[in-house]
Amino acid sequence: MLETMQYRSVGVSGDYCRCLLKRMASFIAAVILLGTGAPVCACPLELPSGWIVIKDRRLTVEVAASPSARSCGLSHRAYLPENHGMLFVEPEPSVLAFWMKDTHIPLSIAFIDDAGRIVDIQQMEPLEKTRYHRSPSKVRFALEVNRGWFDKHGIVRGHTVEMHIPLGLDIR
Repeated sequence: MLETMQYRSVGVSGDYCRCLLKRMASFIAAVILLGTGAPVCACPLELPSGWIVIKDRRLTVEVAASPSARSCGLSHRAYLPENHGMLFVEPEPSVLAFWMKDTHIPLSIAFIDDAGRIVDIQQMEPLEKTRYHRSPSKVRFALEVNRGWFDKHGIVRGHTVEMHIPLGLDIR
């Protein structure tokens, strides 16, 4: 009853005030999280998705095709769902280098050439800031998955990746 009277006395609808109170509560919660050092997602990018098949195993992938998406990658995430990954796409073949700064998930990475052939698979440690994982040759693609996914499915160097990514993808 008191809420209704207060809303009416200032001439604002109850729905508006409830919405405002929810926003204020969200803001206060965010300030508290920042103050406690809890990780806050710095990479809230919405990426296009697709899927790939390797050795009859289907994997749902987010496609990182822009400089900001590739830079962000899987950093600041708490987990990666099973049978999901991130496919990094470069505009031209080059020697790629990845590191695990701000990445909390143990990952495996496969470097993939233009023909879709896996040329190398490496294991990556969470939050490693001093080691770079480099492709052994020029490639256009890198695939990050939960560590052990390739081993679990018997996927090794030389296997071919069949990619199903959005047509018209803006690769920069």
